[in-house]
Amino acid sequence: MAITYTWTVTNMSVLQTPQPDFVINVQWQCVGVEDTYTATQVGITSFEDVQGDEFTPYANLTEAQVLAWVWDSIGGTTSTEATVEGLIEAEKQPPVTPQPEPLPW
Repeated sequence: MAITYTWTVTNMSVLQTPQPDFVINVQWQCVGVEDTYTATQVGITSFEDVQGDEFTPYANLTEAQVLAWVWDSIGGTTSTEATVEGLIEAEKQPPVTPQPEPLPW
């Protein structure tokens, strides 16, 4: 079964200039689910306090728009989703830890 990824914005920090409620960082999480296995990667993406040509008032922001900013800043979703996949694989196949055995003599 394929992993289903869900990206969520969990918090945003803002400045009041150059516009009111100007977003300077976004806290996010990517949750992957496969069967009974779940893994989460969290992150914080910061943005320069430079206003672009298309400023969106804070009250009009959508989660999809903010996630697009995050993905653009971190270079897409691939690396984060690969990390989540690795965490799920580690749950499915826990590493073998050698156990000390008493000496046979």
